Amino acid sequence: MASLVHLLAAAEYLNFRHAAKALGVAQSSVSARVKALEEDLGIQLFERQARGVRLTEAGRRFVERVASGVDQLEHAVTTAGMAASGERGCLCIGIHALIPGSFLDKLIAKYRDYYPGIEVEITEGTARNKVMQVRQGHLDVAFVAGAPELPDCHTRPIWTEQLVAVLQENHCLAERHALTWTDLANETFLVRHGGTGPQVYDHIVLRLAERRRSPSIQRFEVERGTLLSMVGQGFGVTIVGAATALLPTTGITFLPFADEPEPVPFTAVWSPFNRSAALRNLLNLANDMSRCSDSPGHQHGDDYPARSQKK
Repeated sequence: MASLVHLLAAAEYLNFRHAAKALGVAQSSVSARVKALEEDLGIQLFERQARGVRLTEAGRRFVERVASGVDQLEHAVTTAGMAASGERGCLCIGIHALIPGSFLDKLIAKYRDYYPGIEVEITEGTARNKVMQVRQGHLDVAFVAGAPELPDCHTRPIWTEQLVAVLQENHCLAERHALTWTDLANETFLVRHGGTGPQVYDHIVLRLAERRRSPSIQRFEVERGTLLSMVGQGFGVTIVGAATALLPTTGITFLPFADEPEPVPFTAVWSPFNRSAALRNLLNLANDMSRCSDSPGHQHGDDYPARSQKK
C-alpha cells in the first residue's frame, strides 16, 4: 500500500523530490519504492529526466487503475471504521410499543439524532417472541416489561413505569385517587394477545391469586388503542404502564394502584455474542438517559402523571 501511495504522489507531481516533500519522506524513499514496484511488475512506469519524470504509456494506464482502486480501498476503510465505532450500519430493535413522549420514544429519537448513519429497524411483538428473535440473531436488542432471568442472554433494567388501571370515565371507581387490587376483584379484565398482553395476563392472575380471587379475563387480538376504546365503551377494565396515559384517548381514566409494591421495570435483552458498536452506543445512551431521569428535577418513567381522558 505504501508503494502505491508513493507511486501516486510521483505521478501527480512528476518529480520525486516534490512528491517526497508532499509525503513528508526522503526523496530516496520515493525513488526506491517506485523502482522496486517497477521491478516487481516488470514494467517501466516512469521515464527519468533531468528535471523530473514522465509516465510511460503503461505507467499512465497503471496509475489510472491504481488511483481508482485506492479510492475504493479508502472508502472501504472509512466505512469499516465508521461501522466499528457505531456510526454506520443497521440496528434492529424489538419493542412492546412506541408511545410518543415515553422513555423509549425519547431514547430512539435521541439515538437517531446522535447516530444518523445508523439505519434503525423497529419490530413490535410479545416478550417471548422478541427474546427468541434476539437468540436467533434477528434482533440486536429487545426491550421487554419485567426483569426476566435469561441465562443465555445479557439483560439490563433501563427504566420503570408505574402500573395503572384503566377504567371507563363514568365507572363507579373513576373518581378515586387510587385503587387496590381488591377494588377490582369483581371486574372483567381486558387483555391483548400481543404486545405486553401475556405479561399483563400473568400479573393479573398473580395479584388476585394473592387475594384468593379468581379473575375474569377476556383476551382479544387487537391493538393497544382498540383495547383502550373498548374500556371506554364499558367492555371491562385493563392495566397498563403509566406511559400509556400519554396517548390521546377519550372516555377513560387512568388510576394508580395503592397496593402495587414496585413500579414495572423495563429491561434491555441482547445476545452475549453481539459485539455491535451500534448496540453498545444505544445501551450507553439509555444508561445516560436513565441516570438523568433519576436526578432531581427530571421525570422518570414511573412518574408519568395519571390523568383522566374526558373530552
